[in-house]
Amino acid sequence: MDAEVTLGDVDLATVKARSLTGVVTLISRSFLIQIISTVGLAILWGYLGPAEFGLFVVINELVAILSYFSDIGLAASLIQKKDEITLSDLRTTFTIQQVLVSLLIVVTLILSPRLISYYDLSPHGVLLLYSLLAGFFLASLKSIPSIVLERRLRFEILAGVEIVETLVFYGSLIFLAVKGQGILSYVWAVLLRGLVGTAMIYLLSPWQMGFSFSRPSLKRLLTFGIPFQLNTFIAVIKDRLLIVFLWKIIGASGVGLIGSAQTLSQKPLRFIMDNVTKVTFPGFSRLQDHPVELKKAVEKTLFFVSLATFPILAGITLLVPVIIQIYPRYAKWQPALLALALYCFNSAWAAISTPLTNVLNALGKVKINTYLMIMWTALAWILSPLMAIRYGFDGVAWATAIISFTSIIPIYIVKKITKFDLSSSVLKPLIATICMLPVTQTLARLLPANIYFLAVNITTSALVFSIAIFILVGPALIADVRHFYHALDSKK
Repeated sequence: MDAEVTLGDVDLATVKARSLTGVVTLISRSFLIQIISTVGLAILWGYLGPAEFGLFVVINELVAILSYFSDIGLAASLIQKKDEITLSDLRTTFTIQQVLVSLLIVVTLILSPRLISYYDLSPHGVLLLYSLLAGFFLASLKSIPSIVLERRLRFEILAGVEIVETLVFYGSLIFLAVKGQGILSYVWAVLLRGLVGTAMIYLLSPWQMGFSFSRPSLKRLLTFGIPFQLNTFIAVIKDRLLIVFLWKIIGASGVGLIGSAQTLSQKPLRFIMDNVTKVTFPGFSRLQDHPVELKKAVEKTLFFVSLATFPILAGITLLVPVIIQIYPRYAKWQPALLALALYCFNSAWAAISTPLTNVLNALGKVKINTYLMIMWTALAWILSPLMAIRYGFDGVAWATAIISFTSIIPIYIVKKITKFDLSSSVLKPLIATICMLPVTQTLARLLPANIYFLAVNITTSALVFSIAIFILVGPALIADVRHFYHALDSKK
């Protein structure tokens, strides 16, 4: 009977109180983690080569694909469940997860000789595979304590654990890479992250661990879990599986070069757009019956995302070559500069299309997004291998840039639904960025390559962009900033 005990959830008043705190915590966590990871990668790329980075990317994607099959949506079901969760629910989920995780690890170990041969893994590469499998197992142990914390809206605890994990991972990784440990740096960093994170979350969110199986509990959870998990299956095929497939065409160095270019080009999106998406989704949902307000909300969201991301993406494209000149240690990444420019172009399109697909989800148009994902997946699997065979790793970046033009489709669909004005929301930040580009490029060519003149270039470019955007939308921008400040002040 003990297993049927319900675990008390928070009441409505607590939900309201913790929800605002949760939003602030999630956004703060995201910014801090992105800062840590960006600084960590910047240092790391100075000590690791493309082949070492590419090896980690591919093996990490292989294990991430296993993670997809280890849950079958049960964790999401527990978080979404309207009624109070029971100890039976937790133990049934834990049992199913551990059975699936154990089976996946055993199957991977059985197939490991073929994987080692297929990918021509070095002994250190094999150790990395085993360490990521160990990390995969440790991550599965964290699932239930994390679910309990999410149900209780204790996002500050989850954020603290994730920040510590990120610090441990990048701290140990950089320390060992500087010591010349190469791939072994990843091996130890993955293990330390898993051990510290698991120990920490069990200390902060203990639960009565146990194994049990309740058929009624499993049936209730799978009703939501399986459809939810199926919705992520397409994304797994599109992104993770494609990288694993491309390894045999472009090799470890090729994967490392496009992986670094893609990661760097997406940093502005991770800093800005991801947090905007989290905050605006519930807002868009509540404006479904208010078309005028919804139109304004979509326009302002696109404007501020474009305002923040366009100039940064342009700066990355034009100034990373200068950074490579200043720090010769990064010269090994110079072959990725064309791919970086193409991925930045793709990220500029994503800064527009991703908030709009978020609008479609908020309006209940989930099927449209499913069709879009199927289209993007098919295009990626057709174009990327073909372009990679002909043009190498740069071909993958070209394929991504070509596919990005299809972002016109969600723009057209959402514009038809909400009647938002594309020119006022996106065109003006784009014009201001175009005004900045020749200044940034000219200074990059004329000024000596050192850190002082790089700062001069960044400052001057930012000033030119600010003047241009002020000329275009100055009064409206000031009014929006004041409105946002007063809104924050009223919540104190």
